[in-house]
Amino acid sequence: MEKLNASELVLTPEGSLYHIHLKPHQLADNIILVGDPARVEVISKYFDEINFKASNREITAHTGTFQGVGITAISTGMGTDNIDIVLTELDACANINLETREVNANHRQLNLIRLGTTGALQKDIPCGSYIASKYVVGIDGMMYFYKNKEGVLEEELTESFISFMNWDKSLPRPYGVMATDSLFSKIAYDMVSGITVTSPGFYGPQGREIRVPLAFPKINDMLPAFIYKDYKITNYEMETSALYALSRNLGHNCLTVCIVIANRMRGEFIENYHNEMDALIHLTLKRLCK
Repeated sequence: MEKLNASELVLTPEGSLYHIHLKPHQLADNIILVGDPARVEVISKYFDEINFKASNREITAHTGTFQGVGITAISTGMGTDNIDIVLTELDACANINLETREVNANHRQLNLIRLGTTGALQKDIPCGSYIASKYVVGIDGMMYFYKNKEGVLEEELTESFISFMNWDKSLPRPYGVMATDSLFSKIAYDMVSGITVTSPGFYGPQGREIRVPLAFPKINDMLPAFIYKDYKITNYEMETSALYALSRNLGHNCLTVCIVIANRMRGEFIENYHNEMDALIHLTLKRLCK
């Protein structure tokens, strides 16, 4: 097998992955991803025991067990660029021998579940709801830096979205991806489900005009009307497209569930959603480990 150069697979002096500071035996097969480092402790408080902790910049990781099942809770920070770093290193931790820098002969599959916050794009989705991303459309462009395996991207969804939105060619080309059916059925079967749009930013890319005028002010007027296979566009967020596309390229299972903290169509926002997030974390752990 080809050995990866030190400049490509970057490790710490202790031999762990450079950003996530984990070694293979410190990583569980079931992984909960959150944006906020402080939220990792909200997850691990439910663990039977915590076996390992690591922290580096915005990335905090706790590995332990819940009802006897191994779980790693890890923060990513915000945005698809951070997901690119964390997901790549999680896969390397699972599937590369860090001592020899060679890919392992046997593939280790991970269950990757992102729990986050989101803004709803349908008037009938109230704040406090849980939205599971059955599909995602990324408008961030990140996955076009990779050669995608056949069947990873949903080409029909991609082309339908581009056509319906009359997508401007000066913007990154959108790409559609689907969640893993087995995780969706296990965890999100009774939640609001639809198509998530992953944006490369929080303000202008999601249609928020503060002081700089928007180049494409009508996008949010059009998004709620798009339908693909009976699924509507339900929400905006900033990570799921990279999570789904990278996970599926690397042979892992993926799902995102978010709490609605804003309804963009109604102009509503809730500041205190900590109880709802705590409840979603506990529910997800119970369903994942059942």
